[in-house]
Order: sequence, then C-alpha cells, then structure tokens
Amino acid sequence: MSFIIDIHTHVYPPAYMQMLRSRKTVPYVHDPSNNADPRLIILSSDDATTIPLDQRGRPVDSSYWDIDVKLSFMRQHGINCSVISLANPWLDFVEPAEAQMWAERINDDLQRTCAKVNQAVDPENALPLDKKETLFAMGALPLSAPSSDIIVNEIKRLKTLKHLRGVIMGTSGLGKGLDDAELDPVWSALQETDTLMFLHPHYGLPDEAFGGSETTGRYGHVLPLALGFPLETTIAVTRMLLSGVFDRFPRLKILLAHSGGTLPFLAGRIESCILHERKFVSGGGDVPGPQRSVWDVLKTNIYLDAVVYGKPGLEAAIAASGSDRLLFGTDHPFFPPLDSKEADWPSVTTNYKAVHATFGTDGHTVADVLGGNAAHILDLK
Repeated sequence: MSFIIDIHTHVYPPAYMQMLRSRKTVPYVHDPSNNADPRLIILSSDDATTIPLDQRGRPVDSSYWDIDVKLSFMRQHGINCSVISLANPWLDFVEPAEAQMWAERINDDLQRTCAKVNQAVDPENALPLDKKETLFAMGALPLSAPSSDIIVNEIKRLKTLKHLRGVIMGTSGLGKGLDDAELDPVWSALQETDTLMFLHPHYGLPDEAFGGSETTGRYGHVLPLALGFPLETTIAVTRMLLSGVFDRFPRLKILLAHSGGTLPFLAGRIESCILHERKFVSGGGDVPGPQRSVWDVLKTNIYLDAVVYGKPGLEAAIAASGSDRLLFGTDHPFFPPLDSKEADWPSVTTNYKAVHATFGTDGHTVADVLGGNAAHILDLK
C-alpha cells in the first residue's frame, strides 16, 4: 500500500469564514433564510442582481470548514496526509490596513488545526504517522499589505510554525501580475527561506472569451474552470519567465495547480516563440529576454500537481518536469459527487486511475507520485 499525500486540498478556517460572512461584495458568504447551507459567492458573474440572493454562488457545506469532515474524506479515499490550504481568492481582496492581521489570524488557525489533529495521532512521537490521518498546511500571504516588508515578515514567520510547509497565492500578485518587479522582495524571501509557493488560479479569462456572463450563456462553470483556470496559470508563469524572474531567483520553487495548466503541453511552442522574437517590449520599452529556457525552468523550479484527470495530461507533465516532481492532489472539497454524499468522489478516483494508467506496473513511481515525492519535497515526517 502506498502512503498517500494530498497536496491540493482546501479548507476555509474559522477566521476566513468569519471574514467572508462579514462582507457584502464578492467574495462573500451568504446564509440563506431557510437554514440551508451557506452560499459562497466567489465569482462576480454569480453576483448578478437578476439572481435571487439565496441562489447566488454555490452551496458550501461543512466539508469546507469542518476538519472532521476533511479527515472522514481522507479515510474514505485512503489518504494518509493532507497539506491543506486556503481556497481562492485567498487574501487578494483584503483592505491593505487589515491584510497583515487577517494573514496572521488565518495562518495561526491553520497551525492550530494541524497541531490538534497531529497531536491526537502521535502525542509523544511514539507511533508511525501512517496509522492515522495527519495534516500540514500552506500559509496565506498578505499580498495587499501596504509594504512588501509585511509580506516578507509573514513568509519568515511561517517558517517558525511547525506544521506550515509553504505558501499559496494567486496569479495577480500585488495586483499587476507575477511579472511585476515589485514582487522581487517576495521572490527573494521565498528563495532565501527555501519556501515552496503553491500557485493557484482564480481570475480565469474575461467573460467574453466564454460567450458572455453565466446568465447569457456561459454554460455554468465548465468553461472558466476547465479552460480559464489552466490558461490563467500558463500565462502567469510565462510572464514570470519572460520578465526574468527565474533568472534573478534561480532557486525559487513553485508548485503549479492542475498540472501546470497548459504549460507542459505548450512549452515547446513558448520556447520557439521566444527564440524567434526579435524584440521584447514591456511597459513601453525594450527588455532583455529570458536567459534560461522554459525546459530548464520546468525541470528545476517547477513542481506539478496531478490534478488533471487523465493519462495524456499526466504524460505531458512528466515529459515537461519529470515524474519525481509530480504530486498527487484531490482539490477537495470542490467537485463533490452530485448524486450522493456517501459515494466515492469521481474527482478523486479519476485521478487515482490516471496515475495508475500512466505508470502501469511501475509500482515505485506510482508510490512516489501518490506520496513519496511530496514527503521528500515538503519534508513531511
């Protein structure tokens, strides 16, 4: 039996739920008047005034915040350890004056949650941790803070929290994207503290790319989630490459959600376009092109999760970064079964099947992807 580690699994800790419930603009949580599950309004298209308030967004049951439900899900699907993280949109929307306070409260919530669960499993470090479910976490960053020093200090503080194993952030950075030069102090702090950054999409593509808003024929969430999210990740990382982020910070470590979007498949095309570009222009002036190839970055700076639901996607991920840089994930509690809460989650079993189909009888590599790689990369003892 493989030791299975889920590195892509989300939790809304108490402090985050408190903040979302206090808001009236996206993102926010609304408690319906009929005592039904709270509604999470996370996308602007879900907040149209033509939609009744009690029907906006998506229902969020206890699987989003109750850690016992998370542990039950893990037992149901044979997961030994989960590295939990805040779900999008993290803290991007927080007022600058409150960013530090909320980041500290939420990260401390995550630390306490993991400590409580792990203490119950092994109070004296006497039992192997594979006997029961254990938790670690990715911290959230106060990216809207008025000073990069606040962000850097939180990165350093997270290294003192026993159960934190990295940070999660979105593609907007400080608001201008990940090629923004003002992010250099953040990249420097992540590199110097050897902190893994889990990059997760949220903003997708403009509604026009999908035929307008959801209320005018956007086919629900299929297009923004299946295509918008992966393309958002691909564009964000390519902008980092073109702006020289990986040249300036060669030891930066980034885990990309959803197997890197379309980056593994399109890496050759990106590289070809770079080699044929006569002039790199950004911000109104010429800029030097990247000094490192996209292939080098993929194999030294980039890790990929296995949340791609199919063999072709995993094969592209392996070709781009290597099987030793591929990590299993579930994206829980999103994509639950629609017919029964008791059934196995297709979003999880499909990923399991894809991993086994990709590596066949190579049990050692299967075990590495399902848990061994994450245990090594994140130092999960």
